[in-house]
Amino acid sequence: MEELTTTHRFHTSDARNMDNLPGGSIDLVVTSPPYPMIEMWDAVFSELNPAIGKHLEKENADLAYDLMHRQLDNVWTEVNRVLKPGGMACINIGDATRTMGGEFRLFPSHSSISMSMRKLGFYELPSIVWKKQTNSPNKFLGSGTMPPGAYVTLEHEFILIFRKPPKREFPGQEAKNARAVSSYFWEERNAWFTDIWEDLKGARQDMQESVSRARSGAFPFELPYRLINMFSLIGDKVLDPFAGTGTTAMAAAASGRSSCGYELDPHMASTARNRVKNSIQFINSVLQQRLSTHRKYVNDEVERGRSFQHWNSNYGFKVKTAPEEQLKLFTVKDIIEEEDGLVLKVLYEVVTGNPGTA
Repeated sequence: MEELTTTHRFHTSDARNMDNLPGGSIDLVVTSPPYPMIEMWDAVFSELNPAIGKHLEKENADLAYDLMHRQLDNVWTEVNRVLKPGGMACINIGDATRTMGGEFRLFPSHSSISMSMRKLGFYELPSIVWKKQTNSPNKFLGSGTMPPGAYVTLEHEFILIFRKPPKREFPGQEAKNARAVSSYFWEERNAWFTDIWEDLKGARQDMQESVSRARSGAFPFELPYRLINMFSLIGDKVLDPFAGTGTTAMAAAASGRSSCGYELDPHMASTARNRVKNSIQFINSVLQQRLSTHRKYVNDEVERGRSFQHWNSNYGFKVKTAPEEQLKLFTVKDIIEEEDGLVLKVLYEVVTGNPGTA
C-alpha cells in the first residue's frame, strides 16, 4: 500500500433520511449530535419538530426532552442501516442541567442514547469520559456553600462506543496486512484506550454568518482523530451525520480514511468543505508530530534502560510491538475538488525514508 486515495462527500441534507447512502456501506461513525436541553440547540430541535418549541415555552421539560431524543433516534436508526456488520459507532454527547418549571434538573442524554442504541441491536462497549478542561473556578451551583441545595458542576462529556454485531473479521492476507499497516504506536494505545481523557481541550467556533446557528458545538480535532485510528482501517469510510464544521472529515483525511457528512446548514457545510480543502499543511504537520513524538518516547525509554525488540524499517526507529513494524503514515500530496465541490479527492503518498533514528 504505497499509494492511497480517499474521497470526502458533503451532503447538505437531513441525516434522518440518508437514502443516498447504501445499506452496509459505512465502517465507522464518529459524531456529536445537538445536545437535548442545552439552550443553544433549542432552535435546531424546534425546527425539526415545532412541538418541541411549544413544550419548551410551557416548560414541559420531560415532553420536550423526549421529543428531542425521538429526532436523534431517527438518525440512529439510519446509522444502524448504513453501518456494516462489525462497524463501530462513537457518539460524543454531554448531559444537560437546566431549570424548568422552577426546578433545577439533570437531563441524562448519554443514558437515553445508550438505551436507544441497545434497542436497535447495538452492543455497547466501555465508554470514555471526556473531562473537559475549564478555567472556571466555580465548583458548585445553587445555594453555594450551604447544604443541601448546591449542585455538582458538570465538567465532562461522554464518548459512547457501540458495535453493530458481529465482531469484525479480517479474512485473507490482504485484510490482515491492511490492519497491520493501520496500527498505532504502543504509547498511543496506552493514552487512547483509557476510559478517562483529560488532555483534550474543547473547541468552539463562532458562526456569526450562519443563518441557522449562532455557533457550533464542535469537538477538538484530536477527538475524532483518535477514534478513527482506534476503530477503523486505512481506506475505510467514516460517517458523521452531524458534520458541523467538518472536524470528523478532516480527521478522516488525516487518517487515510474516506468520509461523508450530513449538515442541514448550507453555510456550515461550505465551511466544512473549505476547512478540509485547505488542510494539507495541517494534516501533514499532525503526521510529522506523531513521528517526532514516537522518536522522543523511544529515546526517553532507552535512557531509562528499557529495551525494544522490534524495528519499523519504514522510519528507522524502534517500536514496542510486532504490529508496529508495518505501521505507515500517508502524507497528503493534493486535494482536488470534484462534482462542483461536493466531493473532495485526497491524494497521498507514504511517508518513507529515515526521518530520524531511535
